[in-house]
Amino acid sequence: MADLKITTRNSRFQLLEALTRNRTHRTREHRFVVQGVRPITQAIAHGWTVLTAVHDAERSLSPWARDVLTHARETIAMSPALLAELADKDEGATEVIAVVAMPDEDLTRIPAPPDFLGMVFDRPTQPGNIGAIVRSMDALGGHGLIVSGHAADPYDPKSVRASTGSLFATPVVRATSPGPVLDWVQARRAAGTAITIVATDEHGDVDVWDHDFTQPSLVLIGNETGGLARAWREAADVMVRVPMSGSASSLNASNAATLMLYEAARQRAAART
Repeated sequence: MADLKITTRNSRFQLLEALTRNRTHRTREHRFVVQGVRPITQAIAHGWTVLTAVHDAERSLSPWARDVLTHARETIAMSPALLAELADKDEGATEVIAVVAMPDEDLTRIPAPPDFLGMVFDRPTQPGNIGAIVRSMDALGGHGLIVSGHAADPYDPKSVRASTGSLFATPVVRATSPGPVLDWVQARRAAGTAITIVATDEHGDVDVWDHDFTQPSLVLIGNETGGLARAWREAADVMVRVPMSGSASSLNASNAATLMLYEAARQRAAART
């Protein structure tokens, strides 16, 4: 397969640049940019479609980078200066940037086994928090994340980077409102998975370690500043809290999510012994 060559800021370069900067463009094109060895490796390992692999036209590529190119439907050799414009400076020197196809926004992508552990992140404003939660879910046995409402983009480069590749191992689905999610929960309950909806709030009724997380659970995490929307609060079966001391009244959303996931993992491990 012959490389397409880009040496100027032509229309094709501008399209690639828009994928890194513009959410509307990503959504319309149904594709997003992935950078870094681990995220790209995980995308390939989990069977995501690599549409384009962009590499430095003047650099001798590593065996890893050459292998990435074999998985891409299209390869682009780009001048080093232009590649540096596209690249995330936090990643250091860049061998390859991948453009990957987005999956459909379909809640059935999230499995609901008897030990289901899922999470809803309601109206997040920081894409990095989405990626951090996905990373924790992957590490602690979560089955999928639902990003609800008017929210930051899970496919923003900051979210993809924060997930360190876990975005490709753990399903993430966007839902415009609670309605479709609650319908999905009802359908899973009817199919035999008795999912409990667990909301988190500093004024919750039950301390986190006193709630039974060994049952199938969908944990709700609220917006970083406003908490959970009223519709989610009303849908919850139980409201749990994290007892806190000191002057802090709440935790960062990704920290709170990780704490909930860890407590669920701890209880489930104890139940198996």
